[in-house]
Amino acid sequence: MQFSIRGQQIEVTDALRDYVDKKLSRLEKYFDAPPTSEGYVTLSVVRGLHTVEVTIPLAGVTLRAEDRSDDMYASIDAVVDKLERQIRKHKTKLNRKFRQEGSLKTIFVEEPASSVAVEEQDYDDLEVVRNKRFTLKPMDVEEAILQMNMVGHNFFVFSNIETSEVSVVYKRNDGKYGLIEQD
Repeated sequence: MQFSIRGQQIEVTDALRDYVDKKLSRLEKYFDAPPTSEGYVTLSVVRGLHTVEVTIPLAGVTLRAEDRSDDMYASIDAVVDKLERQIRKHKTKLNRKFRQEGSLKTIFVEEPASSVAVEEQDYDDLEVVRNKRFTLKPMDVEEAILQMNMVGHNFFVFSNIETSEVSVVYKRNDGKYGLIEQD
């Protein structure tokens, strides 16, 4: 698996690049065939916090994890652990679905039944505890941000008046705002 590694407000040294490659190569054991898509790694330092973001686009799913700490190497270790947990959960879900449908094709490598049972427990903990319905008011992005701040949430779903599509604004960890739009 190939990764594009870039730094924001930090120089990506050969030592850092090698460490990231070594740690992320651990993920290859979870795949039958190594993914052909390129993964993206962003290393950044903001106010003394070392942040690592990893995005791995796969067929039908995008794996993404982020971690920040006082040490870049600790952040890299933590983000790889998060990705491993995501892969195991997703693999359990997919393999269960394929077994139920009787398909022989799986994306991820099969594991012994004992470890699958542990992962199924993690997957079964995913439960919707509240369902909310509301009418989407057409508004522009700035109004949506104001509404989000007014209700005190870190995201806000709205009907974008410019595109007539459902969009989401959210507050980023750096204090700025992001916009999610339909493709």
